[in-house]
Amino acid sequence: MLKGKQRAYLKSLANSMKPITQIGKDGVSTDFLESLDDMLRARELVKVNILENSGLDAKECANFVCEKLRCEFVQAIGSKFTVYRKNIENPKIIFPGHEQAVAKNKKTIAKKFVTKRMGR
Repeated sequence: MLKGKQRAYLKSLANSMKPITQIGKDGVSTDFLESLDDMLRARELVKVNILENSGLDAKECANFVCEKLRCEFVQAIGSKFTVYRKNIENPKIIFPGHEQAVAKNKKTIAKKFVTKRMGR
């Protein structure tokens, strides 16, 4: 389950993306789900365009896809929707605040402490 800030970050990433795949008059088929599954594994964040002749609603279609592929719904705007699924083996998207922890250098910490005390 995505938190609000995570969803907002994914929306900002998806804003500059173009739709990678589209749903046509055949609707959501098993072939489409298989290809979308591969895309989610490779990219983690995928934007989908729904053609007008399909007659599908973006939110309903996105919720159906999320159920089948066990991914997270990010947003739906007009006839486009965005979904996200984290790749556990090789993550591509790292959320702000979740970077790898880096050990602090003791010399720089001591130096900051000394300069603060001497500045008084």
